[in-house]
Amino acid sequence: MKKVVIGLYGTTLDGGLGKKRWQRWRPTLSICQHEDFLIDRFDLLVPDEFTKAADILIEDMKTVAPETEIQVKPMNFTDPWDFEEVFSTLLRFAQEYPFNEDREEYLLHITTGTHVAQICLFLLTEARYFPANLIQTSPPRGKKAKGAGSYKIIDLDLSKYDLIASRFAKEQEEGTAFLKSGIDTANARFNAMIDQIEKVAIRSKSPILLMGATGAGKSHLAKRIFELKKLRRQVTGRFVEVNCATLRGDAAMSTLFGHVRGAFTGAIGDRPGLLRAAHQGVLFLDEVGELGSDEQAMLLRALEEKSFMPVGSDREVHSDFQLIAGTNRDLWEKVHEGKFREDLLARMNLWTYKLPSLRERPEDIEPNLLYELEKFARTHGRTTTFNKEAYTRFLNFATGPDGQWNANFRDLNASVTRMATLSGGSRINEPIVAEEVERLRAQWERPRLENKVLARYFTKDELEEIDQFDQAQLAKVLEVCEQSRSLAEAGRVLFAASRARKTSSNDSDRLRKYLMKFNLQASDIVGRKYFRPQ
Repeated sequence: MKKVVIGLYGTTLDGGLGKKRWQRWRPTLSICQHEDFLIDRFDLLVPDEFTKAADILIEDMKTVAPETEIQVKPMNFTDPWDFEEVFSTLLRFAQEYPFNEDREEYLLHITTGTHVAQICLFLLTEARYFPANLIQTSPPRGKKAKGAGSYKIIDLDLSKYDLIASRFAKEQEEGTAFLKSGIDTANARFNAMIDQIEKVAIRSKSPILLMGATGAGKSHLAKRIFELKKLRRQVTGRFVEVNCATLRGDAAMSTLFGHVRGAFTGAIGDRPGLLRAAHQGVLFLDEVGELGSDEQAMLLRALEEKSFMPVGSDREVHSDFQLIAGTNRDLWEKVHEGKFREDLLARMNLWTYKLPSLRERPEDIEPNLLYELEKFARTHGRTTTFNKEAYTRFLNFATGPDGQWNANFRDLNASVTRMATLSGGSRINEPIVAEEVERLRAQWERPRLENKVLARYFTKDELEEIDQFDQAQLAKVLEVCEQSRSLAEAGRVLFAASRARKTSSNDSDRLRKYLMKFNLQASDIVGRKYFRPQ
């Protein structure tokens, strides 16, 4: 393998005229003066205005190392202290350089040039634009010392340094444990996701989109991401959280983007808004799919330009925040329906993670159960545990097919709170567990029955657009219609009480209009169970 050194001509340190120049230490020349370090080629990067001065250095290099081929390559900076210009110029040079790693070994000399150039060379080498190791030269020690001085080769592959690699691994392990609140989770899919989120949290300020069912832990994870960034000094501002489903009408714009005094009736003073409150921090918009079209447009601009107009103002305000968005909806489906901006989703979709439900992570129920007990102890100032039989019974139920956990961690938290409270400070026993199991079964059974009949007429995404209140009522209506021979018969059952108070009624029409609200045709429903028992 040929050894090739690439380095900048040092306009100050490498220069010199007359015989006295040999008494000075010159960093580029010194590389060629080591008998144990032979160089096949030296590519010297020289500004046009220093070509003649560099010729003297080149002749001296040929004198001490006649076997080294020296190639001069132009390298011009209008302002050698302009970081952007220096970086882009060196990057262009690296991209055009004919590297041949099969035949040549490259060393990049970083002793010469401005500090800006040295930093840029380091970054470009670390990013492998220069497939090289670094070489650093130093003058001989002592005022009267002479000679070539010393050199050191630096390999930027940190994986080769055991101590550094173990330190980074430990820091990453601590970061992932922090995001999981110290819970020793075992689900491989969840752990892999958290590992990646840890890297993204400390390396990126781009938006993060957290998807998952209600209670899957989106809000908790968003808060932990913020706290991890704060520990690593990535943010200095606040964590600002808002559930977008609670924002309605004109108040939504004011809450998010603020308003000025007199912007509307009742605006008796200025209001900064949540985006400004999140400056230099993290803004968590839960249920972001519930934002109105105007709020979506304003949010997009705030993300792209870091500025926006408060309501009623003619002046822009600035806020540099990181967005974490949460949703239990399919935002791509909402884009298809015209209810969510495609460009906003594209802006938020750089880092997207779907949190698995608790039911999809049965191996993680036990460590989360222990975590909830510890949290109860911290909150209430008393430690509560299970006896052995009660613990086994509850865990078998929780991880078995009967453990629905429809509200995910909210269900688990409520369950532990109830059992710990009923234990009265002593251990949770079997009767307490038995009562709790029956309570959870009853709590989960009714929605399952309702969802069974609704699932025959609606997709999962369509059901998410219907309020829980309407779902419960609609499930009963569909059940009665399916079991009736005609729409009139179904109407008589459903409106029996109100019919008794009327002299005349049109139950069929009333029922038909109700079903049409949900885009349902009575002919597709009535008698379904009567003719096809299920």
